[in-house]
Amino acid sequence: MHFTRRTALGLALATAFSTAALAQAWPTRPIKLIVPFPAGGGTDIIARELGNKLAGNTGWTIIIDNKPGSGGNLGVDAAAKAPADGYTLVLGQTSNLAINPTLYSKLPYDPQKDLTPVSLVASAPLVLVVAADSPYKTLADLVNAAKAKPGTLNYATSGNGTVAHLATELFQKAANAKLTHVPYKGAAQGATDLIGGQVQVYVSSVPTLIGHIKNGKMRALAVTSAKRADDLPQVPTVAESGYKGFDAVTWFGIAGPAALPKEVAVRLNTEINKALQAPDLQKKLGDQGADVAGSTPEKFGTLIRDDIARWGKVIKESGAKVD
Repeated sequence: MHFTRRTALGLALATAFSTAALAQAWPTRPIKLIVPFPAGGGTDIIARELGNKLAGNTGWTIIIDNKPGSGGNLGVDAAAKAPADGYTLVLGQTSNLAINPTLYSKLPYDPQKDLTPVSLVASAPLVLVVAADSPYKTLADLVNAAKAKPGTLNYATSGNGTVAHLATELFQKAANAKLTHVPYKGAAQGATDLIGGQVQVYVSSVPTLIGHIKNGKMRALAVTSAKRADDLPQVPTVAESGYKGFDAVTWFGIAGPAALPKEVAVRLNTEINKALQAPDLQKKLGDQGADVAGSTPEKFGTLIRDDIARWGKVIKESGAKVD
């Protein structure tokens, strides 16, 4: 019996030392950071800026791997099914970690069971924009036009069931107005069609549209966050525009496969949060309309859980579904 207990204790100590040694030695090769959307979009920009800062701070090699498709599901699924060794991570966001579990009748992964939360990275408000030559100067102008002719105004988003789609559904309910949703497969074509007059309104994250706003091709009517966007201080919030309490943002965070060694997750979390505290990275993300928002792994996991419940309710009420 004594021998058995000593053997068990020895095995436990050996495992602990082995795990600690793994975390200390890790990484010994490049780390792949999957971006589940095409290059050039808001998620991709945040991933590359963070990856560059991490590499500069630590000497790690960070490889950005764009895996777009199925509303971000393909990239997240690839990370979920990767070996849990810390060499494959994903920059997920609200849509594929909190919305898609309810939106899709069959999802190849469960964000709460198949992934290890590492850290929240940033959040960004959505922005409602019209073309520069649009007759709508304010959110009130848009609402009045939508009420005058329900369903005749089109609003574009980068896809059915995205944060932009569901947030706009919430807004229509608050405003008692009706617009027609036109989902695109990505951000670029929707922007082109807004400028060309094929759609009247476009709703997307500030990082996606800020370039068009600053070059004068689009006019921003409102942002959806509780406070004004730092990089668009002249644009009022939806709440300021008469819809008190309205608040809807999209967030971005790093996750790894389930069973990621705790020591590796903690080291990653430490280095990510250190990178996010750097003024130059904060400025670069701020210039893209994103707010730095680090966290512990536990707080990021709680955010995912709570937002699955929050957006799940909106999805059920709106009737949105993707098969």
